[in-house]
Amino acid sequence: MAMSVSELKRSLRNLRLSGMVATLQARALQVASHEMDFIEAFSWLVQDEIDRRQSRLLERRFALSGLPERKLLKDLDWGYNPKVPKREVLELGTLKFLDAKDDVLLIGPPGTGKSHVGKALALLAVERGYKVMYREAHELVGEIIEARALGEIRKYRKALRSVQLLVIDDLFLRALPRDASEELTDVLMSRYEKSSTILTSNRPFDDWAKLLGDVVVLAPLLDRVMHHGHLLKFEGKSWRMKDAAARLANKTLDA
Repeated sequence: MAMSVSELKRSLRNLRLSGMVATLQARALQVASHEMDFIEAFSWLVQDEIDRRQSRLLERRFALSGLPERKLLKDLDWGYNPKVPKREVLELGTLKFLDAKDDVLLIGPPGTGKSHVGKALALLAVERGYKVMYREAHELVGEIIEARALGEIRKYRKALRSVQLLVIDDLFLRALPRDASEELTDVLMSRYEKSSTILTSNRPFDDWAKLLGDVVVLAPLLDRVMHHGHLLKFEGKSWRMKDAAARLANKTLDA
């Protein structure tokens, strides 16, 4: 006995085939209008289901990563700031550094694209199936301190070790707690030669010892980052100031 469309949809939902449910009527119409035969339409229905599942999986990975937004390398205006290391950035976009378990250090003044690149690389990694965690530096240290206070530090450190890419953004943008140097060193040591970490900072290396408040840990910290690492220096004009100027100009025209 043939099912009605509503019955067929209900059965597909019971089988957890929501991708097929969403396009069933459209595919049926294509068959009825002789645009496709049954086998072709059924093949597309199966592909619709695969696409829906892949999309949901991607959304789940993105949510778990902690990325606050989707940044793309192609959205960078390379012509506006030719001093940005475009060639090296695009090479990182191949994600070969992840397979090599290399680290990446992005250093330069505010607004020159460091965080944009870090987030864009993280998004590429999410899309290609890597397990990713993004945190601003002060958030990461705060979570470590909270986990320690709750007696869950071992569980949290295991979670940090499990991600294939950890992005620590805006190091030193905000003041860090006194124990931050030890915590950051422990994180990097636990991931050394096992998985990749991206660090971004607007402060030059000469300032790090003072900002970390611990000269002793600085050498091993940098040693682990740079042993299998890529150092990219960002210079030139600020994209953020460019965007601010454009918004101001638009407000002036609107007025």
